[in-house]
Amino acid sequence: MATVTIRPFENGDAAGVTNLIVGIQRGEYEIAITADDQPDLSSIPNFYQTGAGNFWVAIAEDEVVGTLGLRDIGEGDVALRKMFVAAKFRGEPHRVAQRLLDAALAWAAEKNSRAIYLGTTSRFLAAHRFYEKNGFELVSPEVLPETFPLMAVDTRFYRRRLGFAAPSAS
Repeated sequence: MATVTIRPFENGDAAGVTNLIVGIQRGEYEIAITADDQPDLSSIPNFYQTGAGNFWVAIAEDEVVGTLGLRDIGEGDVALRKMFVAAKFRGEPHRVAQRLLDAALAWAAEKNSRAIYLGTTSRFLAAHRFYEKNGFELVSPEVLPETFPLMAVDTRFYRRRLGFAAPSAS
């Protein structure tokens, strides 16, 4: 069994991240999307690794097999994006999705984030169960922060409150 390491994104991971994400989007979910349609993929450090944000990769045998990004959207809130795991690394025994989320939750707590928001499609039923099992609650689009990065394909939205206060405006 391959050992899987979870760590923050490094520039050398860029091609592997793009290949994994676009491959799953197009191959598994038949979403007509390209890397060019997702400019965040070509600028991960600037898009995700600022403020309370970060981006993690799961690496097995020098290959990117999972990703998760947190984007700082201000007021103590972060948006969870780009959570993708290669099919053979889902569930037991690797638990890559859980390990990526655990890394993100620990980071958000360290950064005193107030809440994590995410959007997903109605088709990702396993993802819905995963998020709900991990304390995310289904919310209406009206409760999303104005700065939340809406994606055209997202129809279901979740929030996990973290219990930290928003930063003061002073």
